Amino acid sequence: MSRDQTESIIKQIIREVGQEHEAQGQTVSETLVAFMVKAVVLDPRNDFHVDQILTKQDVQNLIQLCVTRLLDTTNPSLSTIKMQVYFDMNYANRAELLSEQHRVLEGRLAPVVRDITDSRPHVQEEMENVYRKIVSYVLLRSGLGSPTDIEVVREVTAALQSVFPQTEMITFISLSKKNKEQQLKTLAMLVTGIRLYNKACGKGGSSIDDLPAILKEAIPSATQTVDEGLNTCHVLAHQYTALLESMQEDLRRYTRLSSFKLKEALFNVRQYEAFLCILLSDVITSAQEVEKMDVQFAATMEQLKKTVQNKISIDTKEVFPLFVTLSNLWTGFQDELLLLSFLTNMTNNLQPFSEIQSQLFPEEVLTSLLEGVTVKSDEERIRETMGTRVNVSDFKDQEWLFPETIDNFDQLLIQYHGFCAHAIGVKGLTLPGNPAIGILKHKERCYVFSSKEAAYIFAQDPDKFIQLNVEKAREHAELIQLLELHHQFEYLAPYAQARNADKRLMKPTTKCDSSTQTDTHILPPTIVTSYEWNEWELRRKAIKLANLRRKLTHAMQTDLSHIRRDNSTQVYLPKGVSTQTKRDNSSNVPRPQIFLEGLRGGSSPTTHMVKVDLTRPVDET
Repeated sequence: MSRDQTESIIKQIIREVGQEHEAQGQTVSETLVAFMVKAVVLDPRNDFHVDQILTKQDVQNLIQLCVTRLLDTTNPSLSTIKMQVYFDMNYANRAELLSEQHRVLEGRLAPVVRDITDSRPHVQEEMENVYRKIVSYVLLRSGLGSPTDIEVVREVTAALQSVFPQTEMITFISLSKKNKEQQLKTLAMLVTGIRLYNKACGKGGSSIDDLPAILKEAIPSATQTVDEGLNTCHVLAHQYTALLESMQEDLRRYTRLSSFKLKEALFNVRQYEAFLCILLSDVITSAQEVEKMDVQFAATMEQLKKTVQNKISIDTKEVFPLFVTLSNLWTGFQDELLLLSFLTNMTNNLQPFSEIQSQLFPEEVLTSLLEGVTVKSDEERIRETMGTRVNVSDFKDQEWLFPETIDNFDQLLIQYHGFCAHAIGVKGLTLPGNPAIGILKHKERCYVFSSKEAAYIFAQDPDKFIQLNVEKAREHAELIQLLELHHQFEYLAPYAQARNADKRLMKPTTKCDSSTQTDTHILPPTIVTSYEWNEWELRRKAIKLANLRRKLTHAMQTDLSHIRRDNSTQVYLPKGVSTQTKRDNSSNVPRPQIFLEGLRGGSSPTTHMVKVDLTRPVDET
């Protein structure tokens, strides 16, 4: 049978089971019906084979069994499954819940933001209209007061005008859409901080609730409610466990109590206890966050008062960050109030799933059943086994861990929700495991036990007892989630569990004392004498080796290589060479010396010039 055909048959079965319930005047969710269908198929007592094709008769039998189990309101198993389905469909951790809340808030504000950022006012009246929309946005985003309260609107308008007067609307309109959205968020935080400061100074904020005071009253109330539920679960779980143990020891008591669905009731109480522990952990985390934010809020407010005091003008760089801090802390208070309301609603809505305990076992009936039975609490069982411990040397092929030898013990995932791995399949009991006895690590999974004897028996053949636990979960489908057996039944894993599947196999980090020693110098010293650390010395040597002092670098660029890459070439300069073709010679001749006399005239009217040649003869030179 193909996958599509199988899914089609399952959908048909779910639809017919739902129709049968509607005919009986009851309405059930498809998720609950789907889980019940798979639980009926897994139960070996119903003789359904998952690997075989279901005939029409098998389908009809399956539908009838599902309807019968869903209509059996006296069976604690049905209440447990309903509880598990409700918790899986409605519970969300802190990060998921706050993320969803912020997403919803952004979705509600999106039309207002879009109306503001897309507007293009031109006249004064349109400017004022956009400004009023900004006031509405700031008020809606802060959540401090009703937009229909005139006093609140005036207070928000006055605070907004102190940081964003209407004269700046022209600048705001010229911004891009993204910058407008960012400035709107900043303005909302500034206005919120100003209103909170004014409330602290007694100058307004009458519509602002005192969230820190409300949380300080609500958190202890929520914690007390969860604690009371847990105490009731602990008492019932201890009593049911004692009755089941007495049934296995006394045959007459077994005959008397066999008609009571004690195991199913025990599983219901244990599952309710597990869910309440999750909610209590979230409440404690919320209380810690509120305490931390309360201190920060008081310190920021005091710093702001000292900064402002009675000054007429204040630097915005000093007070604006403080206003933003106040706004963020107040948003944190609002988130914690939302979380606390969610956790309170979850606690109240889980309580009806455990009411079947009082119907099956009224107080007087339970008191009569417990006559002569010793009831031990989980803490007493653990204290009784604190002195016992597994001897690791008795097991050659098994790895045992202990809390003092594991660095990340708090983060270590213990199988079966910390219950004894031996008692589940053998006795059908959820006994608390004691890690001090020893933690068996088998196939990358860790198991704890309620006694040393149980640990030794389980360690002899772990796979056998693991399969017994799986078979027990097939008979009681509520154990799949209670014992966290989703890796054995992947197709039944809730969405929340499948999403965190990668966190389920956290490996333990073992720790031990160890030391190492090494020689000071393993290898003989090798000093390179030619090594140079100076970069300029290395350049000098490179230039010397290349003999670049007598070279000249040329570069040229053409139209084809323009703006493509730099090309360079290097050539040797032409060597200067000279030749001699003739011999230069010289000779000396007498220097001519000729003198003229009488050129200036004399006493006689006639001038007589006399030329005298005093040049030496050539032969005298």
